[in-house]
Amino acid sequence: MILVLNCGSQSIKWKLFDGSLELKKEGSVRVFGSRSYEKALIAELAKLKQYQGEVKIIGHRFVHGGSKFSKPTVIKKDNLKKLEELNKLAPLHNPFNILGVKFSQGMFPRAKQVAVFDTEFFFDLPEKASTYPIPLSLRQKYGIKKFGFHGISHEYAAREAAEIFKRPFQKLKIITCHLGGGSSIAAINKGQAIETSMGFTPLGGLVMMTRPGDIDPGVIAYLSEKVKNINDVLNYESGLKAISGFDDMKDTLAAVKKGNKKAKFALDIYTYNIQKHIGAYYAILGGCDLIAFTGAIGSGSTKVVNMICKDMLILKNTRVLSIKTNEEVAIGKKIWRIK
Repeated sequence: MILVLNCGSQSIKWKLFDGSLELKKEGSVRVFGSRSYEKALIAELAKLKQYQGEVKIIGHRFVHGGSKFSKPTVIKKDNLKKLEELNKLAPLHNPFNILGVKFSQGMFPRAKQVAVFDTEFFFDLPEKASTYPIPLSLRQKYGIKKFGFHGISHEYAAREAAEIFKRPFQKLKIITCHLGGGSSIAAINKGQAIETSMGFTPLGGLVMMTRPGDIDPGVIAYLSEKVKNINDVLNYESGLKAISGFDDMKDTLAAVKKGNKKAKFALDIYTYNIQKHIGAYYAILGGCDLIAFTGAIGSGSTKVVNMICKDMLILKNTRVLSIKTNEEVAIGKKIWRIK
């Protein structure tokens, strides 16, 4: 059997498949705070204890693969340490991804553990898209480039949208919008990602729930001299939360409905920022056949999607679809043939 364990920053999801990738069992739980995460993870894995002897391979979603990991990788002691070194680049996610590996190693000591990376889909971005205009010596020494994230979800949504559209994935121009606690957009031309909004870390790009997205780097340089915990501010206290006080889209929409002006302003910033990126990606693609919205907000809030698409005349000949992402199935497909 195949187990896929998706340890997110605020959730733990898992799905158990048989050898034909037929779903046998699944579970999920929302988790807030690192203190309760371990308890929740233990509780979820306990539900799988009866399958200890049957699970042969376990797939783990990893947000950041850095420059060294470009495809699904069997996890061993040496490369686990290399994966841990990437925690600082995705502090909201990778530490929990690592935790999932260590706990499942204890529960399933004979199973093969495989890391599947959100950065894989964007690993071969064109150089003009992935290169930051800073000195070459710094880029080479510190491995600085645009990595992109949510790749598992972007690829899944794009392929599903193409299937619904009944056109080959490799012949379409697609924009995918993964909108959730973290959000990003991708431009896909004939099956290849050519641009994406997130960059070296998951902080860049769109305005998110608690992350600012793209801001003048001078602001960060300026604040780093005045604020000790600038990394925490950027990861946990910015984005919509900084404007409205809400770090969840459902709460934001509820507040807007009640006439909360700060929540309405935050939502306007959020949708405007997405529209701006869609327009840019439409331009670099030279048109767009499909735009697929996915993620908890993208596939869960018709109101937000309608606000984004309203008055965007460039989309009048573009098919707009809402696709519920399934990262666990996508991961399962990537690992099920690994020996």
